[in-house]
Amino acid sequence: QVQLVESGGGLVQAGGSLRLSCAASGRTISNAAMGWFRQAAGKEREFVATISWGGGSTYYADSAKGRFTISRDNAKNTVYLQMNSLKPEDTAVYYCAARWSIRSLAAHEYDYWGQGTQVTVSS
Repeated sequence: QVQLVESGGGLVQAGGSLRLSCAASGRTISNAAMGWFRQAAGKEREFVATISWGGGSTYYADSAKGRFTISRDNAKNTVYLQMNSLKPEDTAVYYCAARWSIRSLAAHEYDYWGQGTQVTVSS
């Protein structure tokens, strides 16, 4: 079993930045692909970014390209999402997820999820 705990969310003005962290415990995630997803109120959960186990391969949703950066520190068993130039439409609960396979954009392919962290961007 692995537990994932997100942190770093909060309230920020449009144009601002936040860095989300996802700390894993109970199992190493060094050989797991990791993903970030988000869910806005009343909407479906959507893919944001994913990173391969070694960190050499990343992929972003169009809405995140050029503004968000996913990274990982396997020594710390932690994955990050740096979010810059935030927009009100980025407001959502952000979740990290892990899968012991190749990286994926599909939420249903992930095995473990964190509880989420709220990001609110004011205009």
